[in-house]
Amino acid sequence: MIDQNIKIAVDGIVFGYEKGILYVLAVQQRFGKLTNQWVLPGGFVKDDEPLLAAVERELKEEAGITVNYLEQLNTFGDNIHRDDRFRVISVAYFALVNPQNFVLKADTDAKDAKWFPVNQLPALGYDHSDMITLAHQRLKNKLTYQPIGFDLLGEEFLFSDLENLYCCILERDIDRRNFRKKILSFGIVNETDKVVKIGASGRPGKLFTFDKSKYNQLLKDNFQFDIRFA
Repeated sequence: MIDQNIKIAVDGIVFGYEKGILYVLAVQQRFGKLTNQWVLPGGFVKDDEPLLAAVERELKEEAGITVNYLEQLNTFGDNIHRDDRFRVISVAYFALVNPQNFVLKADTDAKDAKWFPVNQLPALGYDHSDMITLAHQRLKNKLTYQPIGFDLLGEEFLFSDLENLYCCILERDIDRRNFRKKILSFGIVNETDKVVKIGASGRPGKLFTFDKSKYNQLLKDNFQFDIRFA
């Protein structure tokens, strides 16, 4: 009989997007050897708790946020010394939110919670930098075959906001004319009758909305969301 002494944890890589910048949520440790160090929100799974419930609880407790889009990313445990206290296997999840929808509130074992630009992260504890790198690549890939980018925008948005989001996350320029034509051809983005002023020139721009119910209906008919860039 094998004698095990392994703990199971969950960690959340939460991406937020605002004004052309992709952010990652981090919390500052309140206790232990890593006091004051920044890490991803997360913690140990309770004995009677599903993994998904555990990561949702940790995000709420440590940063005061709830998420709509949450996906299991990977399991981290091959490095048996990833936590110098004891053997810990962590199941990482990544999520997408609009930072404007939340006021961060650190609690429990988190001293502070803060958004960091993905390319300006502080030194992170454990192997959390590896988790973010993997999650960032997953986000880039999924953006081209699933409309997850809309979770990073407000309910109403300028089409240029959507274009800029793709440029930011993919870290490259896109053919905006073809991108607009492709997105509108899917029939999942609706133009509203609302107009806002754009930039210093005050040029008017129409607001759009993402029709999630239409997208879900199309999925039943084997619809393929496919945005390819040469």
